[in-house]
Amino acid sequence: MIDALTAHFGEILPFILVGFGAQMVDGALGMAYGVISSTLLLTLGVPPSRASASVHVAETFTTAVSAISHILHKNVDWKLFSKLIIPGVLGGVTGAYVLSNIDGAVIKPYIQAYLAAIGLYLVWRGFHLPPKQKDPKWVTPLGLTGGFMDATGGGGWGPIVTSNLLLQGSSPRHTIGTVNTVEFFLTLSISLTFLIHLGWQAFTTYTLGLLIGGVLAAPVGAMLAKHIPPRLLFTAVGFILTLTSIVGLAKYLGYIG
Repeated sequence: MIDALTAHFGEILPFILVGFGAQMVDGALGMAYGVISSTLLLTLGVPPSRASASVHVAETFTTAVSAISHILHKNVDWKLFSKLIIPGVLGGVTGAYVLSNIDGAVIKPYIQAYLAAIGLYLVWRGFHLPPKQKDPKWVTPLGLTGGFMDATGGGGWGPIVTSNLLLQGSSPRHTIGTVNTVEFFLTLSISLTFLIHLGWQAFTTYTLGLLIGGVLAAPVGAMLAKHIPPRLLFTAVGFILTLTSIVGLAKYLGYIG
């Protein structure tokens, strides 16, 4: 019995570590859970379809824990939350509904090139004082775009929304907390839309591992977002955004298998 349990734990441990690492980055910086976890799962030999399904299911649960953690750490700007949630959910549901008719991969490389440029700019701003904090003006279109791209392109809510809010002068800590909190409702809405149209996909070892690791990491990521200095947050967000965007672009161009 013990040997069986040990063997099962050894089988699931790599996926727990993947979920933990991906959620630590996402919870602290407001982006990259999907990109990091999908990339690492593929590196571990998980088939692309199963990797995508596992990440999608697990993210619904990890974003719930992450949202609660950010709320408890007072990282959420409720005024910004109210401006983001409705357009974000509408964009996500619309994107999930029309996914069968629109190929998100067609425009994804252009979005990734755009995000890489923003990432480099954020790194530069991190070494030069960040812009003066102010309320962002361009929020509703940003929520619609981020939600739609997240559903059709397999990700993009965090990179698109977090990076653009930071460019507009929004507080790094509250931007990350708010974007993570809205993401739960976005992911839940997209999941329900896919469930209605595609049916339920069974849990797998990959999904369970991602769930365990992500849930364990979510409170830690929220705590880090509260305590990391704004300058460092700018630099870290810019670096992760640039790296993941360049990797995605390289895959599209065929430089990476």
